[in-house]
Amino acid sequence: MITSLTLTDFRSYAAARLEPGPGATVLFGPNGAGKTNVLEALSLLTPGKGLRGASSADLGRREPGEAQGRPWAVSTLLETLEGEVRIGTGVQGSGASRRVVRIDEQPAPPGRMLEHLRPVWATPEHDRLFSDSRAERMRFFDRLVFAVDPAHAAHVAAYEKALRERLRLLTGEEPADPIWLDALEQRLGEAGARAAEGRVAALEALQAEIDARGDRPFPQADLSLSGEAEAMAGRGEGEAAIAAAIRAGMKASRSRDAGAGRSLFGPHRTDLSALHREKNRPAAEGSSGEQKALVLNLILGQVARLADSPARPILLLDEAPAHLDERRRAALFDEIEALGLQAFLTGTERVLFTPLEGRARFVQVSGGGFTVD
Repeated sequence: MITSLTLTDFRSYAAARLEPGPGATVLFGPNGAGKTNVLEALSLLTPGKGLRGASSADLGRREPGEAQGRPWAVSTLLETLEGEVRIGTGVQGSGASRRVVRIDEQPAPPGRMLEHLRPVWATPEHDRLFSDSRAERMRFFDRLVFAVDPAHAAHVAAYEKALRERLRLLTGEEPADPIWLDALEQRLGEAGARAAEGRVAALEALQAEIDARGDRPFPQADLSLSGEAEAMAGRGEGEAAIAAAIRAGMKASRSRDAGAGRSLFGPHRTDLSALHREKNRPAAEGSSGEQKALVLNLILGQVARLADSPARPILLLDEAPAHLDERRRAALFDEIEALGLQAFLTGTERVLFTPLEGRARFVQVSGGGFTVD
């Protein structure tokens, strides 16, 4: 459990400290007060760029006239079964792009943060998740996968790095070296196969969790993945066979990819789709409210899987009540409490969180600081 969060020159905060409660913490205040900045800080306590996808150089606070953001830091104190753990991250120079991580004051690789906590989040951008871009859907889904399987992040990162290197070779002024292409496609096959298997395993477990949640007032989704590698993983064809298929497909598409200037084959082209079970229609055709309810059911199913793990999930919901009716808002708050989650929720009006009165810590956000209400 997070017992304190300290922000130093992060976004709109010069210096601020928040002490959340063990359950839900509601951050309320007008637009622009800095509520989402708090969730973004918490989302950086995991590998990656956080819930806004911003570069480290863009996260530092700027005074008028300053061309670059200041060095910034996010630090949190966790209470765990083994005792207190301090996790910090930030940059050490103005405009620096390399984010460093410290655990109990010692340098650590970013992946080590996942040993202690697993942030899972939803933002207003996810309200149209199933009708927006494929890339955004897969970023969202891959985040859910590596919240359970931290190795998945490394497999996806290795695949994407090799994919960029291969495309640079194919689109360069000089003819691409076939030996180097073979080596890169070998790496793509290995990392892509592992990523595909991780996605399929996560989808099957998540679907089972969703199926078990039929008594909740959230719509259920039938999920599927469209990629060829994922289809092979679903049939149990094994890592070696999947890797070989990826290598063969990459080799066959070299000239096409060179002409297009982008890679047209591989697990990076996979898409996630969902069928609204009750209405028997694609989730992409639903309203923002329906899509948000489907996404929340996915997230609640995911954190339910993580609830008993040593690295506890924390739930970050930006503008949680938006597009939800009163019944579903109350149900969401009840589920957060029933799962024993530490959750951080934002909204412009306190009244939107009335069902949480007496069950949550309410914090007003204004002027770069916090006031417990």
